[in-house]
Amino acid sequence: MTAHPLSRRDLLKVTVLGTAALALPLERTIRAKSVSTIAASKIPAPYTVPFAVPPVLAPVRSDAGTDYYELVQQQVVTRILPGVDTAVFAYNGVVPGPTIVANRGRQTVVRQINRLPDRHPVLGYQPWTSTHLHGMASRPEYDGYANDITLPGQYKDYRYPNAQPARTLWYHDHGVHHTAENVYMGLAAQYHLYDPQERALPLPKGRYDVPLIIRDAIFAADGSLRFDDRLHSGVAGDVILVNGRPWPVMDVERRKYRFRILNGCAGRGLRLTLSTGDPLVVIATDGGLVPVPQPVTQLRQGMAERYEVVVDFAKYPVGTLVDLRNLSVPNTVDYDHTNKIMRFRVAGEATDTADDEVPARLAPDNPVMTLPESAATRTRRLRVKKDGAIWTVGEQTWAQIEASNFTRTFAAPAANGVEIWEIENTSGGWFHPVHIHLVDFRVLTRNGRPPRPEELGPKDVVYVGEGETVRVLMRFENQIGRYMIHCHNVSHEDHDMMSQFEVGTGGPDPITTAPARDLPAPPL
Repeated sequence: MTAHPLSRRDLLKVTVLGTAALALPLERTIRAKSVSTIAASKIPAPYTVPFAVPPVLAPVRSDAGTDYYELVQQQVVTRILPGVDTAVFAYNGVVPGPTIVANRGRQTVVRQINRLPDRHPVLGYQPWTSTHLHGMASRPEYDGYANDITLPGQYKDYRYPNAQPARTLWYHDHGVHHTAENVYMGLAAQYHLYDPQERALPLPKGRYDVPLIIRDAIFAADGSLRFDDRLHSGVAGDVILVNGRPWPVMDVERRKYRFRILNGCAGRGLRLTLSTGDPLVVIATDGGLVPVPQPVTQLRQGMAERYEVVVDFAKYPVGTLVDLRNLSVPNTVDYDHTNKIMRFRVAGEATDTADDEVPARLAPDNPVMTLPESAATRTRRLRVKKDGAIWTVGEQTWAQIEASNFTRTFAAPAANGVEIWEIENTSGGWFHPVHIHLVDFRVLTRNGRPPRPEELGPKDVVYVGEGETVRVLMRFENQIGRYMIHCHNVSHEDHDMMSQFEVGTGGPDPITTAPARDLPAPPL
């Protein structure tokens, strides 16, 4: 096996200014006023900017069984803060990127064209990319394997089977050692997979089915995005963005809305709640619909986790203001306004009352959730922790995987095998949202107790808090080959909290089977 030669991570990669705050552990939540160096007058007051939804991407063509899409990764100048120009990395010129809508049983081919500059304008690294469709059971060569890179001036066609149940996925960069910067610069977007069972339910649809991509950012004095991961502990920005807008306000009607919430932060955990104290009704998790709805007044969400929730605005009189707030999680740096996410303004009566229900049963027969614990043939234990300056998962680092010419693995489950993995966080001052590629899993226990209510659905990321041990059950189905497991604090991932497992034998090589090609590309 061969791979394109890559330089090791830049150990001084801590901020665009070459300095860093003290590293954690914090052992508590720290609150400060701000971290951006741009004039405070240029940051809008919360709840003054209008809400916006990312555009839906149209296919360039379709045939009997496949829809074909094209995305250009490029540096553009946009206005995140009103009146302030900010350079970002964008898909097709927008941040977040456009939403892709797919249907179960129809394949998609997504051409990713890297037209980013040959060097990051401030940090100086070469922005190679590797696109991961997070939540899709892709073949290894289309999964966004970290070292399967696309350089500036190259393209790659990613093929997705769309064979799984309906769910909210997201696509984002996964390029080795620079995932954090590339995602922070803007390379992230949602991907919605539908199926007939989900469409038949009377859940909110159309304009009442709304993506929310939450992230934080730091702005330098000149309006540029300042990257500071605090000695690889994780970025903690002071400006909260929803779909690229700072603390926006959304007009809603007096009816139910479905929100597809993605924590797209590079390093910030969230604990969401409504200012009214009313519930967020969880109807879906990372892997799709939950068996039965789960009303929660607080929803803890690690980076990369997706939760679909329904909020009923019918109970509020016209003119009511309802805020989505962030109560924070331990070992997070908070600022004056990071406790605010967005505002809903009840602007009028419902203009459409169709699909305005939450059924008592949603997906009771989901095979992930009905898989019995007794089906597991093996239990594996892995720790996520910090060893000196390096983050490790399962006592391994990605540097060791690279040094083995990508042959070293944490585990080798059989194709269609069922296993339990016990994930223990011994880091002390950090939480780790652990993502297992390829599979959906069921959270069995958290510290020997039942999982949190919002976790009672199929997952592919699990929040492993300080001192916690979480047990997850999964079947290794759909594909064979090598896949990654890593922390989705992407600075931890880059330094070097990522390993791999191999399902079955004889799977395609994720690097050499379908490598990126030089531009120009032939028509799709």
